[in-house]
Amino acid sequence: MDMYFWLPTISTSFIVISAVLVAIGWALIIRGKREAHQSAMVAGAIAALIFFVIYMSRTVFVGNTAWGGDPDMEIFYRIFLIFHIILATVAAVFGISTLVLGFKKKFKTHRRWGRFTSLIWFGSALTGVVVYVLLYILYPGGHTRPVWEAILGV
Repeated sequence: MDMYFWLPTISTSFIVISAVLVAIGWALIIRGKREAHQSAMVAGAIAALIFFVIYMSRTVFVGNTAWGGDPDMEIFYRIFLIFHIILATVAAVFGISTLVLGFKKKFKTHRRWGRFTSLIWFGSALTGVVVYVLLYILYPGGHTRPVWEAILGV
């Protein structure tokens, strides 16, 4: 196995860790453990940031993995991928916003947004794992050129 497999595995692991920490944080706040909740949520945000750094680094320097399955199924994969990307983007924006509300101690709004944000986060993590399984386990595909090579024409 090479970095084309390990980097996506590591990055996907971090988004799963992030979702688990968000779930733990949610359970902690229900029990009234605010400090532990804050710690879990910050740890979840850090795990998500590590995912993002690894993902973007791999995308820029290694490239994205092409669809390796049945060409007739590619349209369904692409639709699912677009759904995941939109969900992940919304989850990131809401995640940052919800964290800021918490740090500003605007707890009423933070609580309302947090419930919604967590659900989006779980959906994003789940669809991300599905994308990983499709590309690297069920239908391993080829590798594209890194973005910087495509831009520079190298």
